[in-house]
Amino acid sequence: MGLTNRAVLSCILSLSFLCVSQVQARNHYSQDAVAISAILLVELPPQARDTFHLIKQGGPFPYPRDGVVFGNRERQLPLQSRNYYREYTVKTPGAHNRGARRIVCGVVPECYYTGDHYQSFKRIKE
Repeated sequence: MGLTNRAVLSCILSLSFLCVSQVQARNHYSQDAVAISAILLVELPPQARDTFHLIKQGGPFPYPRDGVVFGNRERQLPLQSRNYYREYTVKTPGAHNRGARRIVCGVVPECYYTGDHYQSFKRIKE
């Protein structure tokens, strides 16, 4: 049972495609597998609700870094293209800097709240 070079090459290419397809399927699944709990807008601290309303109306924002790209390097949020997420500061009473609280949004109303500087997120539900 001799195989021609063309048959061997075809077989190798088919297996390569199958492997790539399986890896892509696995990666797609892992992107969807990000488990994020939800929080109702009314359950957020009042400062977070204020920030959320500013985001929905397009500003003006009190902090110069509001609206910058959030890189999602820790992959805590569902994977998206590089410039998909933007971050906004949630004022922290008593803090002399921006504090640890943020809202990160994709396409509004897809927004997430973190009270611990990106260690955990909750999806904001109106």
